[in-house]
Amino acid sequence: MSESSKYQPLVESLSARVINKNQALEQQGLLRRRINLVLDPNQSNYFEADALPYVNFSSNDYLGLSTSPELAEALYQGAKQHGVGSTASPLVVGYSEAHLQLEQALCEATGHEAALLFCSGFSANNALMKTLFNENDLVLADKLIHASVIDGIQDSGAKLKRFSHNDVDSAKSHLERFSPSALLTESLFSMDGDIAPLAELSALCQQHNAWLIVDDAHGFGVLGENGFGATRIANDINIDAQLVTFGKAMGGQGAAILGSQALIDFLVANSRHYIYSTALSPACAAAALAAINMIKQQPELRQKLNDNIACFRAACLESNIELSDSQTAIQPILLGDTTKTMAVAKRLKEHGFWLGAIRPPTVPVGSARLRLTLNANHCQQDILALVDVLAAILNDE
Repeated sequence: MSESSKYQPLVESLSARVINKNQALEQQGLLRRRINLVLDPNQSNYFEADALPYVNFSSNDYLGLSTSPELAEALYQGAKQHGVGSTASPLVVGYSEAHLQLEQALCEATGHEAALLFCSGFSANNALMKTLFNENDLVLADKLIHASVIDGIQDSGAKLKRFSHNDVDSAKSHLERFSPSALLTESLFSMDGDIAPLAELSALCQQHNAWLIVDDAHGFGVLGENGFGATRIANDINIDAQLVTFGKAMGGQGAAILGSQALIDFLVANSRHYIYSTALSPACAAAALAAINMIKQQPELRQKLNDNIACFRAACLESNIELSDSQTAIQPILLGDTTKTMAVAKRLKEHGFWLGAIRPPTVPVGSARLRLTLNANHCQQDILALVDVLAAILNDE
């Protein structure tokens, strides 16, 4: 055997792996691609793609704040005062007054002692899981918990058990059987639009001496008193760690972990995500602070959103379109088959409506769906027109 042949790889090359995986996904209709959009800066619900105009029913901009003049001005003033970028890790020179003010506002809104800012919700969730837990922990999570949580737990070395989605009895049984360190759930689930039974889960966690950790990404801004999320849904909810993101109802970018001062001090000292990443832009922090103030001072935004949800559901009922029980901005239309889901989404685009076509592995096999999201800036004319077109397409399928 020649010297060179002894070192020939026994597995496929990286190039072959990339090509083969792409081909397999393409054949299954699961290959994801980016789409270049031309946004209307004055109207968050309208854009162009491939030179064609669309009404957007797929963003998470629930209160329509991403194009708010108030937030744009706050971003501009924040950049003028603090700079466009933070220039360094928060533990070097990247932590400014803009970050401190936002953390204080988040604590006031939620009732937590302290907060820690990150550049994205995925990063925040991942950092919390892999820093807080270790191989000695067993963690219990809702069956539909977000991928960022699962990845973080796997990185931590902790054991993961999952209870049936939003099932209090299942959670209780798992708590009694496994004595986990913590129970993890979302407040508002991103694919089904349903809300977790947080008060019941909180009571169970206190009984079993387990932390309750809530990913409040889709709930903060629209759920609870003044829209301030999971801790404000009921008086008796005790949440040990809460994640909120700024890129959904708040219309901006970034995220935060909220909890006790001890938890935040622990994360500052130990979270590699936080220690070794450039801090969130201070301009983004200033915009997020303005969003919190708008959510508090303009309840009519949430009322308009709720009116649009009611309008959509009533129109679907009249058109015999089957919906889930979701009463939130997230309205899934389950079609089951991936090919059918992609075909319906394509036909909707031909009529100028852009909806998310969600398929495995984001959702379980057999539960492909259209994920329609409503926001406060949608007009009822567009909502009713969408329902008319959707009903006609579904009747043809």
